[in-house]
Amino acid sequence: MKVALVLVFVSFISVSQAQKDTLKAVSDTPGLQADTTSLLSGLDEDEEPDFVQNTFKATRIINSQSTEMLGKQNLDYRICHRFGRINSGAYELYGLDQALQRMSFTYGLSDHINVEIGRSSVNKVYDASLKVKFMKQARGDKKRPVSMVYVANMAVQTLKNTNPQYTPYYFTNRLYYTHQLLISRKFSDNFSLQLMPTIVHRNLVDSAQYKNTVISIGIAGRNKISRKTAITYEYFYVLPNQINPIYHNSLSLGFDIETGGHVFQLHLTNSRGMNEKGFIAETDGDWLKGDIHFGFNISRVFYIGR
Repeated sequence: MKVALVLVFVSFISVSQAQKDTLKAVSDTPGLQADTTSLLSGLDEDEEPDFVQNTFKATRIINSQSTEMLGKQNLDYRICHRFGRINSGAYELYGLDQALQRMSFTYGLSDHINVEIGRSSVNKVYDASLKVKFMKQARGDKKRPVSMVYVANMAVQTLKNTNPQYTPYYFTNRLYYTHQLLISRKFSDNFSLQLMPTIVHRNLVDSAQYKNTVISIGIAGRNKISRKTAITYEYFYVLPNQINPIYHNSLSLGFDIETGGHVFQLHLTNSRGMNEKGFIAETDGDWLKGDIHFGFNISRVFYIGR
Protein backbone atom coordinates (compact mmCIF):
# COMPACT_ATOMS: atom_id res chain seq x y z
CA MET A 1 0.00 0.00 0.00
CA LYS A 2 2.89 2.39 0.83
CA VAL A 3 4.38 1.71 -2.62
CA ALA A 4 1.03 2.50 -4.22
CA LEU A 5 0.84 5.80 -2.36
CA VAL A 6 4.34 6.73 -3.50
CA LEU A 7 3.45 5.91 -7.13
CA VAL A 8 0.30 8.02 -6.90
CA PHE A 9 2.30 10.98 -5.54
CA VAL A 10 5.02 10.65 -8.21
CA SER A 11 2.41 10.41 -10.97
CA PHE A 12 0.62 13.46 -9.56
CA ILE A 13 3.76 15.62 -9.71
CA SER A 14 5.02 14.33 -13.07
CA VAL A 15 1.71 14.82 -14.82
CA SER A 16 1.40 18.29 -13.32
CA GLN A 17 4.72 19.27 -14.94
CA ALA A 18 4.00 17.73 -18.31
CA GLN A 19 0.34 18.36 -19.00
CA LYS A 20 -0.75 21.45 -20.91
CA ASP A 21 -3.27 23.67 -19.12
CA THR A 22 -6.54 24.58 -20.80
CA LEU A 23 -8.17 26.16 -17.79
CA LYS A 24 -10.50 29.10 -17.17
CA ALA A 25 -9.18 32.15 -15.34
CA VAL A 26 -12.32 33.54 -13.75
CA SER A 27 -14.34 31.96 -10.95
CA ASP A 28 -18.05 31.49 -11.66
CA THR A 29 -18.85 30.29 -8.14
CA PRO A 30 -20.23 33.01 -5.83
CA GLY A 31 -17.98 33.81 -2.87
CA LEU A 32 -14.96 31.85 -4.06
CA GLN A 33 -11.85 33.81 -4.81
CA ALA A 34 -11.47 34.85 -8.46
CA ASP A 35 -8.61 36.47 -10.36
CA THR A 36 -8.99 38.35 -13.66
CA THR A 37 -5.37 39.20 -14.39
CA SER A 38 -5.46 36.88 -17.45
CA LEU A 39 -7.75 39.45 -19.12
CA LEU A 40 -4.76 41.81 -19.29
CA SER A 41 -2.56 39.23 -21.02
CA GLY A 42 -0.16 40.85 -23.46
CA LEU A 43 -0.55 44.38 -22.08
CA ASP A 44 2.27 44.16 -19.56
CA GLU A 45 5.25 41.84 -19.57
CA ASP A 46 5.35 42.08 -15.76
CA GLU A 47 1.75 40.95 -15.35
CA GLU A 48 0.63 38.83 -12.43
CA PRO A 49 0.44 35.01 -12.82
CA ASP A 50 -2.59 33.68 -14.69
CA PHE A 51 -4.22 31.88 -11.76
CA VAL A 52 -6.39 28.79 -12.22
CA GLN A 53 -9.90 28.95 -10.74
CA ASN A 54 -12.56 26.46 -9.63
CA THR A 55 -10.35 23.47 -8.89
CA PHE A 56 -13.30 22.45 -6.73
CA LYS A 57 -16.74 24.03 -6.41
CA ALA A 58 -16.70 24.59 -2.65
CA THR A 59 -14.36 24.94 0.31
CA ARG A 60 -15.04 21.29 1.18
CA ILE A 61 -15.07 18.33 -1.22
CA ILE A 62 -17.31 15.98 0.79
CA ASN A 63 -15.95 15.69 4.33
CA SER A 64 -12.49 17.07 3.71
CA GLN A 65 -11.33 20.61 3.12
CA SER A 66 -10.43 21.63 -0.44
CA THR A 67 -7.87 24.18 -1.62
CA GLU A 68 -10.69 26.58 -2.56
CA MET A 69 -10.88 29.73 -0.44
CA LEU A 70 -13.59 32.23 0.34
CA GLY A 71 -12.88 35.75 -0.83
CA LYS A 72 -12.37 38.55 1.66
CA GLN A 73 -15.49 39.43 3.70
CA ASN A 74 -17.46 36.44 2.39
CA LEU A 75 -19.33 34.16 4.80
CA ASP A 76 -20.15 30.52 4.01
CA TYR A 77 -22.99 28.96 5.98
CA ARG A 78 -22.89 25.18 5.63
CA ILE A 79 -25.21 22.42 6.84
CA CYS A 80 -24.01 18.80 6.65
CA HIS A 81 -26.74 16.21 7.14
CA ARG A 82 -26.12 12.48 7.43
CA PHE A 83 -28.62 9.67 7.86
CA GLY A 84 -28.20 6.26 9.50
CA ARG A 85 -26.76 3.18 7.86
CA ILE A 86 -28.44 1.89 4.72
CA ASN A 87 -28.14 -1.71 6.00
CA SER A 88 -30.33 -0.90 9.03
CA GLY A 89 -33.27 -2.26 7.03
CA ALA A 90 -36.81 -1.28 6.13
CA TYR A 91 -37.88 -0.72 9.75
CA GLU A 92 -35.46 2.22 9.96
CA LEU A 93 -36.30 3.17 6.35
CA TYR A 94 -32.74 2.22 5.41
CA GLY A 95 -31.27 4.83 7.74
CA LEU A 96 -33.59 7.74 6.92
CA ASP A 97 -35.24 7.56 10.36
CA GLN A 98 -31.93 8.54 11.93
CA ALA A 99 -30.10 11.81 11.42
CA LEU A 100 -26.80 13.46 12.32
CA GLN A 101 -25.75 16.98 11.44
CA ARG A 102 -22.96 19.52 11.47
CA MET A 103 -23.44 23.26 11.10
CA SER A 104 -20.56 25.60 10.34
CA PHE A 105 -19.66 29.18 9.45
CA THR A 106 -16.56 30.02 7.41
CA TYR A 107 -15.36 33.60 6.97
CA GLY A 108 -12.79 35.09 4.62
CA LEU A 109 -10.42 37.32 6.60
CA SER A 110 -8.62 37.83 3.30
CA ASP A 111 -8.44 36.07 -0.06
CA HIS A 112 -5.77 33.77 1.41
CA ILE A 113 -6.87 33.30 5.04
CA ASN A 114 -10.17 31.73 6.16
CA VAL A 115 -11.45 30.85 9.63
CA GLU A 116 -14.23 28.41 10.48
CA ILE A 117 -16.29 27.38 13.50
CA GLY A 118 -18.63 24.41 13.62
CA ARG A 119 -20.67 22.09 15.81
CA SER A 120 -21.44 18.40 15.20
CA SER A 121 -24.14 16.32 16.84
CA VAL A 122 -21.82 13.28 16.71
CA ASN A 123 -20.19 13.27 20.18
CA LYS A 124 -21.37 16.90 20.54
CA VAL A 125 -18.15 18.25 19.06
CA TYR A 126 -17.31 21.94 18.66
CA ASP A 127 -14.39 22.79 16.40
CA ALA A 128 -12.51 25.73 14.93
CA SER A 129 -10.18 25.90 11.93
CA LEU A 130 -7.59 28.18 10.38
CA LYS A 131 -6.97 27.80 6.65
CA VAL A 132 -4.07 29.52 4.85
CA LYS A 133 -3.36 29.38 1.12
CA PHE A 134 0.29 30.00 0.28
CA MET A 135 0.45 28.84 -3.35
CA LYS A 136 -2.03 29.11 -6.21
CA GLN A 137 -1.85 27.05 -9.37
CA ALA A 138 -1.09 29.26 -12.36
CA ARG A 139 -0.40 28.88 -16.05
CA GLY A 140 1.59 30.89 -18.55
CA ASP A 141 5.10 32.29 -18.12
CA LYS A 142 4.77 32.27 -14.34
CA LYS A 143 3.44 28.74 -14.16
CA ARG A 144 2.84 27.12 -10.78
CA PRO A 145 1.96 23.42 -11.03
CA VAL A 146 -0.19 23.10 -7.89
CA SER A 147 -2.16 24.94 -5.23
CA MET A 148 -1.11 24.42 -1.60
CA VAL A 149 -3.06 25.13 1.58
CA TYR A 150 -2.32 24.59 5.27
CA VAL A 151 -5.24 23.74 7.59
CA ALA A 152 -5.15 23.62 11.40
CA ASN A 153 -8.17 22.42 13.36
CA MET A 154 -8.91 22.13 17.08
CA ALA A 155 -11.96 20.20 18.35
CA VAL A 156 -13.51 19.60 21.76
CA GLN A 157 -16.07 16.88 22.45
CA THR A 158 -18.61 17.76 25.15
CA LEU A 159 -20.30 14.43 25.90
CA LYS A 160 -20.82 13.71 29.57
CA ASN A 161 -18.24 11.26 30.88
CA THR A 162 -19.96 8.01 31.96
CA ASN A 163 -16.86 5.80 31.99
CA PRO A 164 -15.45 5.34 35.52
CA GLN A 165 -12.13 4.37 33.95
CA TYR A 166 -11.61 8.04 33.08
CA THR A 167 -11.79 9.55 36.57
CA PRO A 168 -10.83 12.28 37.11
CA TYR A 169 -11.82 13.43 33.62
CA TYR A 170 -9.91 16.56 32.69
CA PHE A 171 -10.97 19.14 30.12
CA THR A 172 -7.77 18.45 28.18
CA ASN A 173 -8.96 14.86 27.69
CA ARG A 174 -11.66 16.25 25.42
CA LEU A 175 -9.31 18.00 22.98
CA TYR A 176 -8.23 16.94 19.48
CA TYR A 177 -5.93 18.64 16.98
CA THR A 178 -5.51 18.22 13.22
CA HIS A 179 -2.88 19.55 10.82
CA GLN A 180 -3.18 19.10 7.06
CA LEU A 181 -1.29 20.06 3.94
CA LEU A 182 -3.59 20.20 0.91
CA ILE A 183 -1.94 19.87 -2.52
CA SER A 184 -4.25 20.13 -5.52
CA ARG A 185 -4.05 20.44 -9.28
CA LYS A 186 -6.69 21.11 -11.88
CA PHE A 187 -5.49 19.02 -14.82
CA SER A 188 -8.25 20.15 -17.16
CA ASP A 189 -11.65 21.82 -17.03
CA ASN A 190 -13.13 18.42 -16.19
CA PHE A 191 -10.66 16.82 -13.76
CA SER A 192 -9.07 17.90 -10.47
CA LEU A 193 -7.05 15.92 -7.92
CA GLN A 194 -5.96 16.65 -4.34
CA LEU A 195 -3.52 14.98 -1.92
CA MET A 196 -3.91 15.48 1.86
CA PRO A 197 -1.09 14.42 4.21
CA THR A 198 -2.70 14.65 7.65
CA ILE A 199 -1.80 14.41 11.34
CA VAL A 200 -4.55 13.97 13.95
CA HIS A 201 -3.64 14.19 17.64
CA ARG A 202 -6.03 12.83 20.29
CA ASN A 203 -5.26 13.71 23.90
CA LEU A 204 -7.14 10.64 25.14
CA VAL A 205 -7.32 7.23 23.45
CA ASP A 206 -9.07 3.95 24.36
CA SER A 207 -5.90 2.10 25.31
CA ALA A 208 -2.15 2.62 25.62
CA GLN A 209 -1.68 0.26 22.66
CA TYR A 210 -3.18 2.87 20.32
CA LYS A 211 -1.41 6.02 19.16
CA ASN A 212 -2.36 9.48 20.34
CA THR A 213 -0.95 10.92 17.12
CA VAL A 214 -2.39 9.39 13.95
CA ILE A 215 -0.75 9.83 10.55
CA SER A 216 -2.81 9.43 7.39
CA ILE A 217 -2.84 10.48 3.77
CA GLY A 218 -5.95 11.35 1.82
CA ILE A 219 -6.70 11.59 -1.86
CA ALA A 220 -9.71 13.31 -3.40
CA GLY A 221 -10.92 14.16 -6.87
CA ARG A 222 -13.57 15.88 -8.93
CA ASN A 223 -14.83 14.89 -12.37
CA LYS A 224 -17.00 17.54 -13.99
CA ILE A 225 -20.10 16.28 -15.80
CA SER A 226 -21.63 19.57 -16.87
CA ARG A 227 -21.23 23.26 -16.03
CA LYS A 228 -23.28 22.80 -12.85
CA THR A 229 -22.68 19.16 -11.85
CA ALA A 230 -19.72 16.97 -10.92
CA ILE A 231 -18.80 13.64 -9.32
CA THR A 232 -16.52 13.85 -6.27
CA TYR A 233 -14.70 11.25 -4.18
CA GLU A 234 -12.26 11.07 -1.29
CA TYR A 235 -10.35 8.39 0.62
CA PHE A 236 -8.20 8.56 3.75
CA TYR A 237 -5.64 5.84 4.39
CA VAL A 238 -4.51 5.56 8.02
CA LEU A 239 -1.09 4.00 8.46
CA PRO A 240 -1.23 0.59 10.24
CA ASN A 241 -1.10 -0.06 14.00
CA GLN A 242 -2.26 3.39 15.08
CA ILE A 243 -5.97 3.15 15.88
CA ASN A 244 -8.44 0.64 17.30
CA PRO A 245 -9.10 -2.09 14.67
CA ILE A 246 -12.84 -1.45 14.93
CA TYR A 247 -12.18 1.69 12.88
CA HIS A 248 -11.79 1.73 9.09
CA ASN A 249 -10.44 4.02 6.40
CA SER A 250 -12.92 6.68 5.32
CA LEU A 251 -14.31 6.40 1.76
CA SER A 252 -16.88 8.83 0.37
CA LEU A 253 -18.54 9.28 -3.03
CA GLY A 254 -20.47 12.43 -3.93
CA PHE A 255 -22.47 14.29 -6.55
CA ASP A 256 -22.29 18.10 -6.64
CA ILE A 257 -25.04 20.36 -7.98
CA GLU A 258 -24.52 24.11 -8.19
CA THR A 259 -27.74 26.13 -8.09
CA GLY A 260 -27.05 29.85 -8.16
CA GLY A 261 -25.57 30.87 -4.83
CA HIS A 262 -25.92 27.37 -3.37
CA VAL A 263 -23.76 24.27 -3.75
CA PHE A 264 -25.79 21.12 -3.04
CA GLN A 265 -23.80 17.92 -2.43
CA LEU A 266 -25.27 14.40 -2.25
CA HIS A 267 -22.99 11.65 -0.97
CA LEU A 268 -22.50 8.11 0.30
CA THR A 269 -19.91 7.47 3.02
CA ASN A 270 -18.93 5.00 5.75
CA SER A 271 -18.13 7.89 8.14
CA ARG A 272 -20.54 9.24 10.75
CA GLY A 273 -18.18 11.97 11.92
CA MET A 274 -18.11 15.20 9.93
CA ASN A 275 -15.04 16.85 11.42
CA GLU A 276 -11.44 15.77 10.82
CA LYS A 277 -10.81 13.70 13.94
CA GLY A 278 -14.15 11.93 13.41
CA PHE A 279 -13.92 10.82 9.79
CA ILE A 280 -10.14 10.25 9.69
CA ALA A 281 -9.49 8.48 13.02
CA GLU A 282 -12.92 7.22 14.13
CA THR A 283 -14.79 5.86 11.09
CA ASP A 284 -16.52 2.70 12.35
CA GLY A 285 -18.41 1.81 9.16
CA ASP A 286 -17.32 -0.92 6.73
CA TRP A 287 -18.35 -0.51 3.09
CA LEU A 288 -18.09 -4.27 2.50
CA LYS A 289 -20.70 -4.88 5.23
CA GLY A 290 -23.05 -2.23 3.96
CA ASP A 291 -22.28 0.28 6.73
CA ILE A 292 -22.99 3.15 4.35
CA HIS A 293 -24.61 6.48 5.20
CA PHE A 294 -26.51 8.62 2.72
CA GLY A 295 -26.22 12.35 3.31
CA PHE A 296 -26.12 15.81 1.84
CA ASN A 297 -24.34 19.12 2.34
CA ILE A 298 -25.76 22.56 1.56
CA SER A 299 -23.51 25.61 1.26
CA ARG A 300 -24.66 29.22 0.90
CA VAL A 301 -22.20 32.10 0.52
CA PHE A 302 -23.00 35.68 1.60
CA TYR A 303 -20.99 38.85 1.05
CA ILE A 304 -21.05 40.87 4.28
CA GLY A 305 -18.62 43.65 3.46
CA ARG A 306 -19.60 47.27 2.86
